[in-house]
Amino acid sequence: MRKKEMVAMLLAGGQGSRLGILTADVAKPAVTFGGKYKIIDFPLSNCINSGVDTVGVLTQYQPLKLNAHIGIGIPWDLDRNIGGVTVLPPYEKSENTEWYTGTANAIYQNIKFMESYNPDYVLILSGDHIYKMDYEVMLDYHKANKADVTIAAMPVPMEEASRFGVVVADSEHRIQEFQEKPEHPKSNLASMGIYIFSWPALREALIKLKDQPNCDFGMHVIPHIFNQGKRVFAYEYTGYWKDVGTLKSYWEANMELIDIIPEFNLYEEFWKIYTKNDVILPQYISREASIEKSIIGEGCDICGKVSNSVISPNVIIEEGAEVNDSIIMQGTVIKKGTKIDKAIIAEGVTIGENCNIGVGEYADSTFSQKVYNCELAVIGDDTVIPDNVTVGRNVVISGKTEAVDYPEGKLSSGGYIVKAGEI
Repeated sequence: MRKKEMVAMLLAGGQGSRLGILTADVAKPAVTFGGKYKIIDFPLSNCINSGVDTVGVLTQYQPLKLNAHIGIGIPWDLDRNIGGVTVLPPYEKSENTEWYTGTANAIYQNIKFMESYNPDYVLILSGDHIYKMDYEVMLDYHKANKADVTIAAMPVPMEEASRFGVVVADSEHRIQEFQEKPEHPKSNLASMGIYIFSWPALREALIKLKDQPNCDFGMHVIPHIFNQGKRVFAYEYTGYWKDVGTLKSYWEANMELIDIIPEFNLYEEFWKIYTKNDVILPQYISREASIEKSIIGEGCDICGKVSNSVISPNVIIEEGAEVNDSIIMQGTVIKKGTKIDKAIIAEGVTIGENCNIGVGEYADSTFSQKVYNCELAVIGDDTVIPDNVTVGRNVVISGKTEAVDYPEGKLSSGGYIVKAGEI
């Protein structure tokens, strides 16, 4: 039997519906971040930097781009004969075939994968957070406490604690109580959704709860283990951690990367973030171009003005075009004279000449106020916007649009154009 001290199970099957059109055709962990990375690069890089060389990646929703990105794990040094990275989609079984119906149910359906390594410990991770963490230090803490479960938790402002699952711990950090999004929190220690389980405790709980509908770690597995009187501890983390689950938080996290002294540093030698690197030509910056405080990816052709923005590889910004406070993803073309302010523009978009994107006053979304609730103009993959149109704030556009889609050449703030079949 192949013995591993700890295996990681990385939950990467979520849609990330609050990212709206950005996740219409791609799982949230495969969304671009910081110009050249995908969100899933961060927990994968954390694993290899922490000495965790066996990772199961559980996929479900729109896995095509995610699977292609992970491949056999070469960028993260996870192409191993024993261990390495393994993509684990739902699969047909002899009986009771089903999709993953909850975080713990997904892990239960892959219990044989974990058993094949006979681990002492199992690390449970989410594939959609931006952070750096040494899981080996957390494992040492788990061992020192002879814990059955260790939950990574971070202090949050007390007024925000009701948004999170909260843990109440004693002076030795042993957990005494759980509160799931409490109206009146007793603690400001919020669970980060990162867990280390001693394998016997996890295995017993998964089997015991296998018939629990939508079985979830926070709601079912950890309370089950806790109620048995087992040792459950909080591991307090004080570094940078960002849930980029909304359009606003996703935009803010990208904008933080280009601060003079960024709170989250992508350039540290001792804790590198690895990703799949395509062979791309160098970027070209013309004499007429102006770039201020921005990230510019390889293969870009910049002839216009870029300020306070994150530009992915192979983006073309033509002469006279201006991009401010925006995220522009790979392969997008912004034509002459177009001005863009506070936008998230996905991959392969073409924006015509002399357009104005992100102008006017904010208005509530007529498409989805739950998802689209900030100033950003959000434009989905492979969208085409014709010449000479004006687009307001807090809008969503997706599909190959034409001049007729913009009455009087405008899409007002809060409006939307989503072609059939695009979402």
